[in-house]
Amino acid sequence: MIGGYVQKNSPVEAINLFHKALASEQTILDEVTFLSALTAASQLQRLDFAQQLHAYLMKNSAVSCIMILNALIALYSRCNLVDISFQIFSRMCERDAVSWNTMVSAFVQNGLDDEGLMLVHEMQQQVFTIDSVAATALLSAASNLRNLEIGKQTHAYILRHGIEFEGMESYLIDMYAKSGLIKSAQGLFEMCSTYGKDQATWNAMIAGNTQNGQIEQAFTTFRQMFEQNIVPNAVTIASILPACQSVGIVSLGKQLHGFAIRNCLDHNVFVGSALIDMYSKSGAIIYAENMFFISPEKNSVTYTSMILGYGQHGFSEKALSLFYSMKESDVRPDGVTLVAILSACSYSGCVDKGLQIFESMEREYGIRPLCEHHCCVTDMLGRVGRVVEAYEFVKELGEDGNNFRILGSLLAACRNHGEFELGKNVANKLLQMERGKGLSGYHVLLSNIYAEEGNWEYVNRVRKGMREKGLTKDVGCSWVDVAGRVNSFVSRDQKHPRCDEIYGTLEQLALKMKDAGYRPGLGSEIGTIPEFVE
Repeated sequence: MIGGYVQKNSPVEAINLFHKALASEQTILDEVTFLSALTAASQLQRLDFAQQLHAYLMKNSAVSCIMILNALIALYSRCNLVDISFQIFSRMCERDAVSWNTMVSAFVQNGLDDEGLMLVHEMQQQVFTIDSVAATALLSAASNLRNLEIGKQTHAYILRHGIEFEGMESYLIDMYAKSGLIKSAQGLFEMCSTYGKDQATWNAMIAGNTQNGQIEQAFTTFRQMFEQNIVPNAVTIASILPACQSVGIVSLGKQLHGFAIRNCLDHNVFVGSALIDMYSKSGAIIYAENMFFISPEKNSVTYTSMILGYGQHGFSEKALSLFYSMKESDVRPDGVTLVAILSACSYSGCVDKGLQIFESMEREYGIRPLCEHHCCVTDMLGRVGRVVEAYEFVKELGEDGNNFRILGSLLAACRNHGEFELGKNVANKLLQMERGKGLSGYHVLLSNIYAEEGNWEYVNRVRKGMREKGLTKDVGCSWVDVAGRVNSFVSRDQKHPRCDEIYGTLEQLALKMKDAGYRPGLGSEIGTIPEFVE
């Protein structure tokens, strides 16, 4: 009966019945009983009950059974205690294929992909065969790490050994798409028969197209999904919504929101987070805010999307308030959340608060600062003119500071605040680092610094160097959705039908800004070196 409850996804009833069986003197509990109870605890992620059950098994010498130990490994992994899972695994006197697969999957599911790969290598040395479970974990690890080599090796192994498992095509499509081989992913998708494409396969292809900027193809696949009578689920909507913000079509996002409401998908935490992100990045911050407050379930992604939206729209106080409220809501911020709040502080010039949060990352949140966080601090200091302080911060990072994004942010600050000598030193370091990589942005910034000084000889040298290397500056493009029509713009655009009206308005704005005391920099001086102005 306990097993029946577990199989029918009724873990609460299973645990209640287990307690009754435990209290009954007539009932003798065996390994199968405890296995069912552990599975129920795992479904509920009931760590307190799991620890009590584990202690009971130890006191009654019932933890020597491989099945019980395997169940404990899976249980602690689902409760985000993978270190305890590994302790149990390491102390096992005997292991079977399930033990290895469970531990490998535990590592991958908890974001320890490298450890999972190392364990698979050890598993092979112990002469255990890689089966469908291990192959699934390997493909997931390859996707997470964007490791094409591991992914291709796993794919080849699957083909050689004739391994098949449910959802295999979706795992392969996801792996190739995340590794940047969207054509390979599309080829696999098209090889599947119409009836062989399940919901997960369609979702993987839609998400892959969106992630690789294939927006039109993403919507084409989405429409084809409807034509094949495959009903989109929460994952489908969460995968297609980012495509709307990429082209600035908020009206299409609203249609998808309406579809989610009609199909009772809008309360899903992933759909809710995607809607918040879509609305905020499309400029509809009020819609994003409303979506956040009516969402019944919120996780760190939901909070991060809203914090980032507030920051990008200049509402730094709201972003900070929301960040501090996460603790009260028992939602733990992750590394991406810290990037979002540091970015919000950078946009609004709240440097002191931003530095306080940065300095408390390891102490309060147990998060080690990475390149993204260092870049935010550099940008934060540079934006408000504390360029020398930003330079000292980067120097203290040592080798970690030799990063394109960090030094690029510092170089931009040097140019914006007239720290030309310091800027040239940073630019020269960047140019040494980027040899052979074909990056043009840093040449452009260095050229603009020389132009600001009026040093046209060096401007020409940089231009000549770019021409010799065949480097060109990518033209930026922006979109805005007005009355259901998407308007796109590039620098010095002359093709828009309302071009004269737009430039007239820009001239009026420039005059008002000048009257308010704004001093235009190089970027607003027409006729200097236009092809290099960002």
